[in-house]
Order: sequence, then structure tokens, then C-alpha cells
Amino acid sequence: MSQRIAVIPGDGIGAEVTDAARAVLDAVCRRHGIDLDYDEYDWSCDRYLREGTMMPTDGLAVLRPYDAILLGAVGAPGVPDHVSLWGLLIPIRRAFRQYVNLRPVRVFDGVDSPVRDARPGEVDLVVVRENVEGEYSEIGGRFDRGHPEEMAVQESVFTRAGVSRIADYAFELARTRRRHVTSATKSNGIVHTMPFWDEVVAERAAAFTDVRWRGEHIDALAAKFVLQPGSFDVVVASNLFGDILSDLAAAVAGSIGIAPSGNLDPTRTYPSMFEPVHGSAPDIAGTGVANPVGAVWSAAMMLDHLGHGAAARDVLGAIEATLREPGTRTRDLGGTAGTREVTAALVDRLDG
Repeated sequence: MSQRIAVIPGDGIGAEVTDAARAVLDAVCRRHGIDLDYDEYDWSCDRYLREGTMMPTDGLAVLRPYDAILLGAVGAPGVPDHVSLWGLLIPIRRAFRQYVNLRPVRVFDGVDSPVRDARPGEVDLVVVRENVEGEYSEIGGRFDRGHPEEMAVQESVFTRAGVSRIADYAFELARTRRRHVTSATKSNGIVHTMPFWDEVVAERAAAFTDVRWRGEHIDALAAKFVLQPGSFDVVVASNLFGDILSDLAAAVAGSIGIAPSGNLDPTRTYPSMFEPVHGSAPDIAGTGVANPVGAVWSAAMMLDHLGHGAAARDVLGAIEATLREPGTRTRDLGGTAGTREVTAALVDRLDG
């Protein structure tokens, strides 16, 4: 029986890397006899400029029956970022209870990290970001617009249910890895939400006595990501802290162009969404140099989520092999290949 995938290429390089991911998925599905059925939607900033909305009013209802969503990128010059994100990406995450944003980070053979002590085989971590509440709430507003007294208020929202479930996910994930969780906090400066976060994480940790854990203030933690990147296994963080830490970790790994993510509903009540984290990169869109690895790795995460673990491992193996050679690495990683060449190399390895 086929599994249905909604594809949203989005903006900028989104279409290019989504095409690459689709080609790799086709190859690995041939190899493993997997049947995926795709429908593509042109929901994007271009659509916003034409019609005034990023997606149609029934967009969430359209997506609801799918098994997964594959997203390319969102954002374009001329459309404010808060308009593009709150018009597409964030409503999908929240309506479909995708409360886990999963962002794995590795230093691969052949990829030079800008950090001296970040070596292949030693840096292998996962940032587990709370994805639907925290600092990215909708509560707040602007007052006295245009006047000298103008002010903006933004409220953070941390619920016991929200912190408990993301902590549980992190601890359960650590059990499948090296059994170590680091919790990002700032309870010495943020007086209500962060002590609450710490208390709930500690409560949940009591059920996972086989997993070591510690809390780290976000400023010290960011420094350790650079100075001691190999010391981390699973890092659990609030929406804002997780967003920042995962991009920092991707830079430590050599390029944000290889960074994948999954927006997961662990209950599988709703479709989960998979996307590279590099953004739409309008400055290189259409030039053929975009790194497709982040999108391809995201597609591998999608396969694993859909129950095709062996196929996901094959895609990751192909990524590892192509990254070892300059001729099959893009320029952001010190190679000479363009998007098409990397995609062709990945497909060849899976078809071989």
C-alpha cells in the first residue's frame, strides 16, 4: 500500500533541493520496493504576492490526510519573515501537534569543521527542540504604534504538559544512543519560565535513572558547543534556545547546508513534516550550487518515521560516501560539485 506525501517546495532554493530529495527517494524506493505517492503544492511567498496568503484557507485540511509532508524552504525578499513563517510553517507545526523538532548534527568524513576539535566520528549529537510553545507564542501585542511611547509585549508560554512530553522524548531518545541528556536553561536570569522548565525536566528525569543528565545555562552551553562539541549526545531545549543551538551546531559540523530536521507528532495522529534548516537562500537560488544534503537527509528522516529504517540508513550511507570526495561535495563544503552532480552521485550509489 502506498504512503502519501505532500510536497511543498516553497521558495528560493527550496524547489532545487526538493527535486534532489525526490530523485534520491525514487532511487532508494526502487531499491527497497517502497511505494510513495506525491502531491505537490505551490504554497510559497510567490503565492502570497499573487493571492495574499501563503496557503489557501483550507490548506491544513488538505494536508491532514497525508502520511508526511516534505518541505523545501520558506522566505523571499519582499515578504516579511514573520508573514511567511506564520502563514505556512508555524500553522502546520501547531495544527498538527508537531511538538518535537528533531535536528541531528554530525561531522562527516571529508567535511572540515571550522572548529579545531570537531572531528568526524566524535561529534554526533541531536538537538530536541520544543516546537509549539515556549518563546514563540502568539500572546502579546504592539501598543501606541508610531508614538515615542510605543511598546511591544511578547509572552512566553511553558506548560507542564509541553515541557513533560519534550523531556520524555529526549530521555527516550537518549536511551537509544549514548544515554546522556543536556537540558538548556537560563534559570539564573529568567525568573519564572526557566526555573519551571528545570523543575519539570528534573521530575521527568527521575523516571529515566539509566540516563545521565545535567542542566546548562544557554550562554555556557553555546560556548561548549564550540569548545567541546564532542561531549554532547541529546540536547533538549525550549523553542528559541533549540532553534539557535541547532543552527550553531550545524555550523560547527561544517555547513548549515547539510542540516536536516523533522517536525514530529510522536503520537502519529497527524502528519509529521520534514525540511532542511538552511532556509530559502535567495542569493544563490537558480545558480545550481545549492547543497541538497540537508533536504536529502531530511527525506531519510521521513523514511525512518514512515517505518523504512533500512532505506533511511542506505540514504545516510550514500550521503556519507559522497561527502568524502571533493568531486561530490558542494562548494560550501570545499568541493567542486553543483546540486545536480551531488544528486546524481547519491542516486548512482543507491541504484548500484
